[in-house]
Amino acid sequence: MGSRNVFVALVVLTVGMREIEPSKDPMKYIASGFVKVLEECKHELNMNDHLIADLFHYWKLEYTLLNRDTGCAIICMGKKLDLLDASGRMHHGNAQEFAKKHGAGDEVASQIVQIIHDCEKKHERDDDECLRVLEVAKCFRTGIHELNWQPNVEVIVSEVLTEI
Repeated sequence: MGSRNVFVALVVLTVGMREIEPSKDPMKYIASGFVKVLEECKHELNMNDHLIADLFHYWKLEYTLLNRDTGCAIICMGKKLDLLDASGRMHHGNAQEFAKKHGAGDEVASQIVQIIHDCEKKHERDDDECLRVLEVAKCFRTGIHELNWQPNVEVIVSEVLTEI
């Protein structure tokens, strides 16, 4: 129930722009924030490395995300990043602040939150929370691609590895 909007966490994973102009840098920083808690969630949920592959290929529209565990991981990351409210829905204020903290301007942060909110509405009838969040994540990915805001995954990985 509440976890279906946990997918909002996934949206926040990709959220991140400085201004309304198409900039991929903030999205890169936002995605990096999610990657930092991914390992914790992977261990907590006892997930295999296939999850990492799903998330690595997340931004590629031609890559079909079908693994339920990916949705569960997005929920876990959203909780760890305080992006969900008590009911498991996206906390709009926290999600917007997270985006702004990672380089998005007010308008871009608002637009990202709106995309996630719209995607959640489209999938609120899905019974399985992890699958619902997975569908919201795919919807969000499409919305970000339509704006040409998708980050470069190779750059995200290299920056995260640099910090380790």
